[in-house]
Amino acid sequence: MSDTILAHVQASGHFGVYLKALAARVARYRAYRRTLAELEALSAHELEDLGLAHGTIREVAYRSVYGSPDE
Repeated sequence: MSDTILAHVQASGHFGVYLKALAARVARYRAYRRTLAELEALSAHELEDLGLAHGTIREVAYRSVYGSPDE
């Protein structure tokens, strides 16, 4: 009986770790989408003032949330 309870507690612990990791991934994705939307709302002139071009918006949004791919 105690083995069953212990196995359940260990499984719950692993599930909790999974849920925390999933929540972190969702939060980062939402931050990426929010950043992307904010950059896409800028005019070409505003993007130019920031040193950006429309074609680099996705990369800039990605790096701002996730860091560079080689990190």
